[in-house]
Amino acid sequence: MKRYTLIGPFTQLLPMTGLAVNGPIPDADLPLVEDAGVLLENGIIHSLGRYTEMLSLANDLKAEKMELEGNHSCFPGFVDAHTHICFAGSRARDYALRNAGKSYLEIAKAGGGIWDTVTQTRKASREDLAAGIIKRAKRHLKNGVTTLEVKSGYGLSVDEELKMLRAIGDANKETPSDLIATCLAAHMVPRDYEGTPSAYLEEMAQTLFPVLKAEGLTNRVDAFIEEGAFSQADIAPYFEQAKAMGFDITVHADQFSTGGSEVALAHGAVSADHLEASTNKEIHLLAQSEVIATALPGASLGLGCNFTPARKILDAGGALAIASDHNPGSAPMGDLLTQATVLGAFEKLTNAEVLAGITFRAAAALKLSDRGKLAKGFLADFSVFHTKDYREVLYHQGAFKPCSVWKAGKLIFDKHKG
Repeated sequence: MKRYTLIGPFTQLLPMTGLAVNGPIPDADLPLVEDAGVLLENGIIHSLGRYTEMLSLANDLKAEKMELEGNHSCFPGFVDAHTHICFAGSRARDYALRNAGKSYLEIAKAGGGIWDTVTQTRKASREDLAAGIIKRAKRHLKNGVTTLEVKSGYGLSVDEELKMLRAIGDANKETPSDLIATCLAAHMVPRDYEGTPSAYLEEMAQTLFPVLKAEGLTNRVDAFIEEGAFSQADIAPYFEQAKAMGFDITVHADQFSTGGSEVALAHGAVSADHLEASTNKEIHLLAQSEVIATALPGASLGLGCNFTPARKILDAGGALAIASDHNPGSAPMGDLLTQATVLGAFEKLTNAEVLAGITFRAAAALKLSDRGKLAKGFLADFSVFHTKDYREVLYHQGAFKPCSVWKAGKLIFDKHKG
């Protein structure tokens, strides 16, 4: 049975339509619908336009009406294309050590870093992990994020990686957000593994991958290409096996040194994430490819290092997504909008480029073609802010939060109701 709902009027609505996935976007090109209404059909956008026109159509369809009072600006639901919110424990000690002058790699070699979280995550039950994901996903949802990618990678054994990915699946059933699982078994070689990096990866590919397929736990495989993790040579057979089995590839690339972006290009990755160390060479190669460059400003803020060269990537013709990298070590803040606005200020990104990076370009980094825009046939995911000027949202650098958030046509969060 078809159910229609009209929502509005919105003082301003930003559909994010008609914009390219690649390259710069001047603010003058940002589409804007004033005095707008959105007509929904069973959680999907049926149509949108001037409120008076939508009201007439809604009356013809005998639609339910949800009328808004005051000034509101409406955005597509934000998409966070890179998070690690499946974990246990804290890395507050690491943060203090970094601020005292220790490097990320020094802390890792001293027993902190990723392995610290692996140890704590292995002790947690599947149920505890799922509860933690749900709690964090709800906080993201209140900040306007309706779709989140969630990685494993703190298990680093077949059984523990499966526990994490099953917990992500469990959480996805219990939260309104869409959680997109990614297998990051190639996060680092576990310290309790006695073989070589190549042997570890072969074990994961031969033993873990078939279970992921059989249970439908994920169709995405990631790897960290870096000193202390995996080399280009190590990862090649692993990614080849993943591709042969139909998995999409994404890469932690060029965070501290270059090389990872070359891996992403060589294996036809959907995205290359981080890129803080990318030089003009890597930027040019990425811009000439179909790989989405995903900036992770949360990691730059957490580690006190350079930002992804976002301006250069866009000017070279690349596709730029922006994600939070929410994790317990290098990016504990987990506030996508705040981080995106800070990146915009430092990299001189237009409002249109920042918003594209957390909406339809982020959706492209997850190969999701049904969200990130407000248009006929798209999911009715949107974030609403109590303002008559959409620019106020980025101007306040994340301090301005949504007054309501809708997921698949349902009002999930209302600031006035808690």
